[in-house]
Amino acid sequence: MAVDQGPGIRPATTETDARADLLVSPVSSHNEWDPLEEIVVGRLDGATIPSDHPVVTCNIPPWAQRLQGLAAGFKYPRRLIESAQRELDEFIALLESLDVTVRRPDPVDHRQRFGTPDWSSRGFCNTCPRDSMLVIGDEIIETPMAWPCRYFETHSYRALLKDYFRRGARWTAAPRPQLTDALFEQDFSIPGSGEPMRYILTEFEPVFDAADFVRAGRDLFVTRSNVTNRMGIDWLRRHLGPGFRVHEVESSCRTPMHIDTTFLVLAPGKVLVNPEYIDVDRLPDVLSSWDVLIAPEPDPIDDRLLRLTSMCGRWLSMNILMVDEKRVIAERHHTGMLRALEKWGFEPIPCNLLHYAPFGGSFHCATLDIRRRGTLESYFP
Repeated sequence: MAVDQGPGIRPATTETDARADLLVSPVSSHNEWDPLEEIVVGRLDGATIPSDHPVVTCNIPPWAQRLQGLAAGFKYPRRLIESAQRELDEFIALLESLDVTVRRPDPVDHRQRFGTPDWSSRGFCNTCPRDSMLVIGDEIIETPMAWPCRYFETHSYRALLKDYFRRGARWTAAPRPQLTDALFEQDFSIPGSGEPMRYILTEFEPVFDAADFVRAGRDLFVTRSNVTNRMGIDWLRRHLGPGFRVHEVESSCRTPMHIDTTFLVLAPGKVLVNPEYIDVDRLPDVLSSWDVLIAPEPDPIDDRLLRLTSMCGRWLSMNILMVDEKRVIAERHHTGMLRALEKWGFEPIPCNLLHYAPFGGSFHCATLDIRRRGTLESYFP
């Protein structure tokens, strides 16, 4: 007679099953603040200026679009890479000094051309693992990204993914998108101030970047953007099932892309918001009992080349990484943010990563937390 062992539990039927049942996944991360134990940090090797596809250039001014078209497919200038590499090495050394295990993707020549029957492209870089993979508990989800130049980006992480899988992690890939013209609004233009929001993505198929989501146990928060459509949000909501809730955060950013310069959950009861993009009166109702921390005005950046080449806008000061509920790694140059974090009861750890901005981000973007010491909890009624 069969014995009901409860949902999610099955008897081991083979020696392979028995071994699998004994594995303890090396992947375990439920939120943005539990004590950090293992993390993936991106790599600058082979970084290539992304393509001039409309989904890439839609967020930048017309003069920058023209430059993008001329430079697309070429390697980033050595001057930019060397400055960013020095700071990246410093950041990795800091993480290791905090007893965090650091894993890295394989180096890749991103100038290689690839394609599908519908299009071809060169690559971009693997500097931002936060975009292409989403960790929910013991599961790593490869995301269906909307930029064609990022189509095979997770291949540089495959050695890591296979290692985690063999040791007990769950490994999922969202449906690989076609990325045909049907996914993109052909006459898209950036909405002006006061105009209704519009996005370059249609609802032809599900696409999303993991960096448009942040996690707070059984609740996730997401912004719809020019790389994440409603169909992508719905796919993740259904994949996670009734044990999780996905809340949409309204952003007034005219060129939205990634939530982590707009909205971040820092610790139980504390959320950081960008006052330029977020109306605190329109936050999801579940946050009504939380402290809403208003990010200070970012410090100006004197480096003219950095201002021209940054892909992330001026609110990169918000792109911080929690080591635990108190300690937080933040950009040394953004002194206003460092002071605000101290005022709010955190212990900021200053570090340099300012010159990583041309490659897609800062501390939060440049990492993917694989293991945080904690359990799955609900922080809301």
